[in-house]
Amino acid sequence: MRLLALLSLLALVLQGAGAASLPKERGGEEQSPGEGDAYAILHVGNYMLSLDDYSELIDLSTYEEPADHGDQLSEVKVNSLALRTSASPIQSTTALRTSSSNPTVPTPTVTSQLDLPTCLVCVCLGSSVYCDDADLEHIPPLPRMTTYLYARFNHISHIRATDFKGMTKLKRIDLSGNSISSIDKDAFHLLPALRDLILPENQLATLPMLPHSVEFLDVRQNRLQSSGIQPEAFGALEKLQFLYLADNLLESIPGPLPLSLRSLHLQNNMIETMKEDAFCDPREHRHTRRLLEDIRLDGNPINLSLFPEAYFCLPRLPLGRFT
Repeated sequence: MRLLALLSLLALVLQGAGAASLPKERGGEEQSPGEGDAYAILHVGNYMLSLDDYSELIDLSTYEEPADHGDQLSEVKVNSLALRTSASPIQSTTALRTSSSNPTVPTPTVTSQLDLPTCLVCVCLGSSVYCDDADLEHIPPLPRMTTYLYARFNHISHIRATDFKGMTKLKRIDLSGNSISSIDKDAFHLLPALRDLILPENQLATLPMLPHSVEFLDVRQNRLQSSGIQPEAFGALEKLQFLYLADNLLESIPGPLPLSLRSLHLQNNMIETMKEDAFCDPREHRHTRRLLEDIRLDGNPINLSLFPEAYFCLPRLPLGRFT
């Protein structure tokens, strides 16, 4: 009995010694802090840290105060709203048009070529005006300094006396390929500088009065008749050098012809006869027309061999039928 009691006592002593050694190694529960000191000691693994030790590990003085970004955030919000509510270019334009400063906007008027300035419909280069193929129905108002006018291949049917009024510097008029059937009497007569008048491929049956300054006259491919040419129409044109009347309806050679004439084209007409003085003066046999070297009568029904006395003053015989 004594032996058993001794062994029991020894076991109790050994058990008490083992329990006392645990708090020293792992911080036993018997030294657990109270509620007020819950964060006084922090257990991190086998390390024990207190709040006093943080001042050595983290230097709070090196940290700046957090920046206040409230202004920037509000700015972003404002810009975002501005982007979402900004007007489109079309709406902005509409807003400008309907602003209080301009409460009413006149509707644009549709203008035709007839209402536009000549140099917008045509091409103006220096003193030359080019109105070719511009769908014109009449001669447009021209700049005062116009020297050369080209209005070919349009739909002009009538030349008015006022179309060239006051155009004192106009030297050339080219109206080829239109539908001109009538010309007022004084449309060209009062143009003091006019040298070249070009009117082929139209529908003219008569010629208007011409200024004495004309040197080149082209009226080919019209409906010109002998009755439509006034007597002495060409005789007074002392500067006329080139006269082209081919492809018309002429029944006779117009005359008298000025001594300045160098070229006369009458081919493809209806000429059947010729006067003795058509080219030469029968009373002046010594007279020679040295300048008139180019006469064309081909394409006419006339037999040129029947009128030998009409050519004695010419440097060359006309071109045509001699049989």
